[in-house]
Parts: sequence; C-alpha cells; structure tokens
Amino acid sequence: MKGSEFERRVRKIARSRNLACQFVADKGKGSHGRLYLGNEFTTLKDRKKEIGRDLLAKMCADLKIDPHDL
Repeated sequence: MKGSEFERRVRKIARSRNLACQFVADKGKGSHGRLYLGNEFTTLKDRKKEIGRDLLAKMCADLKIDPHDL
C-alpha cells in the first residue's frame, strides 16, 4: 500500500466514525508529514512510496485503528 492510499483509507474511516482527519506537511522533514485522526496522529512518509508491513502496523497502532479495517 502506498502512502497516498493509506491516507485515502484513513479519511474514509474518519468519515464513517465522524472524526476529523487532516494531513499537515509542515510537521515533517522533506516528504514526511503528520496525519491526524481525531486526537491521534502518526508520521506519514512519502505518499508516493510503498509502506512496509511493519510500518503500516505501527502507523495503525498510533492512530488506534485496526489494520484489517483498511
């Protein structure tokens, strides 16, 4: 899964749970940024590159969502 696809799926979860979701590019270096879901956040690396399985699991844990919901 690419970073942009992860962001798109998190936004879909946010709509279904009625939570705010936003990406802030200023909160990261280079192509990194911070993705907020409600009060939780995680760092999203380059949105054009693939996200590894372990990183995906960590990002889902940061946002308190189940990876299988994606």
